[in-house]
Order: sequence, then C-alpha cells, then structure tokens
Amino acid sequence: MHRPWLSSYPKGISADIEIEKYASVVEIFEQSVKEFANRPAFSNLGTSLTYSQFNEATKAVAAYLQKTLNLKKGDRIAIMMPNLLQNPVSIFGSLRAGLTVVNTNPLYTARELRHQLIDSGATTIIVLENYAQTVQEIVADTDVKHIIITKMGDMLNFPKSLLINLAVKYIKKIVPAFSLPGAISFQTVVSEGSKQDLGPVHLTHNDLAFIQYTGGTTGLAKGAMLSHKNMVANMLQASEWIKNDIKPGQETIITALPLYHIFSLTANCMVFIEAGGHNVLITNPRDFKGFVKELSKTSFTVITGVNTLFNALINTKGFHDIDFSNLKITLGGGMSVQAAVAAQWQQITGCALVEAFGLTETSPAVCINPLNIKNYNGSIGLPIPSTYCKLIDSEGNDIINNEAGELCVKGPQVMQ
Repeated sequence: MHRPWLSSYPKGISADIEIEKYASVVEIFEQSVKEFANRPAFSNLGTSLTYSQFNEATKAVAAYLQKTLNLKKGDRIAIMMPNLLQNPVSIFGSLRAGLTVVNTNPLYTARELRHQLIDSGATTIIVLENYAQTVQEIVADTDVKHIIITKMGDMLNFPKSLLINLAVKYIKKIVPAFSLPGAISFQTVVSEGSKQDLGPVHLTHNDLAFIQYTGGTTGLAKGAMLSHKNMVANMLQASEWIKNDIKPGQETIITALPLYHIFSLTANCMVFIEAGGHNVLITNPRDFKGFVKELSKTSFTVITGVNTLFNALINTKGFHDIDFSNLKITLGGGMSVQAAVAAQWQQITGCALVEAFGLTETSPAVCINPLNIKNYNGSIGLPIPSTYCKLIDSEGNDIINNEAGELCVKGPQVMQ
C-alpha cells in the first residue's frame, strides 16, 4: 500500500520499525534496568526508585506471584489503583512472571468490576485498600482466588510511609471498612518475594501482555487483547517518532493520566522506560493546586495529558510561574485538543501542544503530529512507522480527499 505521508516525515524518522528486535516488553525492561541502573525510574510523593531498585522490587513481586501463589504463565491478574509506585512495580512484576495484566479503573462500581473480573478470567487482584470494599462486594461472583492489598504509603520512605497510611485511614477517613479474609499485604509480597528466586519465563510476540478494557461504542466494556508484539511495536514506533527530540537517560516525564489508561501506560510508562526516562507519578491530578505545586519543584522535559487537564492547569493559580525552560514535548491525546487551549498552553509554556490519535485496540498510538510543528494545526498527525491507514465509506470503498469516512488501521500494534 502506498504511504503518501512518508514524504512529510521529520528528517531521520524511519518508515518502518524492526519489530523482531525484542521478543517481549520484559526484554526491553531488562535492557533498561541494566543500562540505566542508577538513573531514577519513578517518583511519587517524595520517594524515588532508581532503575536498579525498580528491578529488585519487580523481581520480588514476580517471584512471590510465581513461587508462593503458584501463578502460571498466561494467568490473568487485575491491578486496581491510581498512580502510585506500587502500580508500575505490580505491572512489571506481573509481566516478569509471565502473567497477563488486566488494568482496572479503581473508580469502577461493583457492577463494572464484576463484569471485568469475570470477563477477563482474573484469578488474582492487587488493589489499593481505599477500593477494597468494592472488591469485597463482588469477589464471590468471580474466579479471584488471591487478593493483595496495598496501602498508599507502602513504597514511600519512612516515616512518610507510616504517616500517610495513618492519615489516609484515620484522619482523612477515605478507606471504607472492608473484610477480605486471607488477603495478603503488598509489603508481605515484596518482603517474602525478595527472598525467593524468580524462575525463567519464556515470552514471545504471541503471548498476551494486557487485557485492556475500553467502552468501545456501545454496551459493556470490552477487553482488547494486547500481545507482547503489539506493545513492543507501539513502544518502538513511538520511540522512533520522538528520537530526534529526546536523549536516552536524560528525560523527565510528568505522568498525570492514570497508568490503567492505555495512553499513559504506553506513552509514559512503556516508552520512557525504553528511553531510560524518569516518570513522575501524579496520584491525584484533580487536585490542581497540588499538581501545580509538584510541577513547580520538578524540572520536567515531557508532559502528556488530555484537553481538559491542560485547560485546568492553565487556569490554576501558580501555573504561569512555573519554569518551563526545559519543556520540549507536550503531547495531547485521549480526546480532541481545542485550538484555544493549545494556543494558551503554547503562550504560557513556550512549547507547542502536539496532538496524537490512537485507540485502546491499537496499543494505542496510530497517528502523531511531527514534534517540530510550530503551532497547533487541528490535525491528528501522520501515521507512525509501520502503520497503514485509509479512509473508506459505509460500503468499504476508498474515498477521495475531503470526504467523510471511516478510518481503517493496519499495523503491528493492532490488537490480537
């Protein structure tokens, strides 16, 4: 298929990626934790994990899941929490054990959670204690056999870890009472797992990495089956697209969108692990005053978000006073970026708000605007490397320019 957009690619960006370069997401992870061992990988609420520490924590989780819980390659594990250090540790610990991760929105109702756990076949769940009551309501209806409960401060430095756990439960009182006999604490998982050896797990392109739920267009949420090939492909596609603008091991990215959303999972967590980047996790991005305070003390080079997030930040006191001198990439997705918001963002930060387009079913990136654009252009961008797109009418026929149609996508990032 002819790809006319290739002539508009930024200089040096390849038309295709080498999909066979890595067999799995875990292989990329293992390379990065060695290459960037002493660099910060994730920060949250004042605590940072280096890539070396991230490696050890994920290994402990993986070993516990494998050896103590006896989970097997391909078993499904749900992860239900906001952006805390425990989140990426749980994700990569699960992947290293060969499990399939079912990212779960902690704000789900009991009915929504029941549907997702039953539909995915999850047998294990890692959940923040704030949402354990919802699990209690429906767990008997599911195949879940193992429940791991984490507290907000579990991976923070002492004494902040203790203080936050006490404050959340007894002062703010945002942990509803629950009863889940036999539940395991996350701290036990890490402590016991660190004493165990992780057995070898052979992963290939065809193995399932994530079941990522999406509302689609109608009815109940549906699980998109994203293989290691899909995720590796989208990581490499995005990395190729941004390679002219980033330096491996030198970037700091603000991760405000939740990691249970495919945009943040891939664009922030996955892509910047491959690049040796530092993910600054924002636990509650709706606390815009606190969010701006965090931005003001962080020298960041990349930020991703959705239109409503950017608009709210622009209108939060103190945002205009932040030092944006190191900011070089602002990526908007998840919904259309409004021209007025993009213009204000660029005026304040000096960085163009670049729009991208994707789908949960495509891991998610399909099109991204060139990062060297000077101003917002209202476009979803160009199909990224190894991606084929065309527009068809309601009968499946190709359409000509300036006609409305349905966008069809083909590429290694498209779900199984």
